Amino acid sequence: MLPHQFFKLLSDETRVRSLLLIAREGGICVGELTEAIQESQPKVSRHLAQLRAQGLVRDERRGQWVYYHLANDLPGWAKKVIDDIAASNCLKTQYQDDLQRLQRMNRAACCD
Repeated sequence: MLPHQFFKLLSDETRVRSLLLIAREGGICVGELTEAIQESQPKVSRHLAQLRAQGLVRDERRGQWVYYHLANDLPGWAKKVIDDIAASNCLKTQYQDDLQRLQRMNRAACCD
């Protein structure tokens, strides 16, 4: 993946919010993402498909649920950018509501 392709993917807020939650949680199911970012399942799935097609995330099916994780073979520079964005205090504040919704939800009931 070339840098311009990577940053083009990050130009969409739904993809950035999803990627941040995936990076912070280590793995998250589509149901959890839809609840956390308050977007429809088809929209979230469409954006996750773009991230997967470009190799940023990988999916894992567990029964009826699909979990997303950061790809293991990300280029070092891309992994560093994602880690830096996820660790950013200003973005934690900006997307605090996403994290709070994720923490409040009954995650076991969502994706088990």
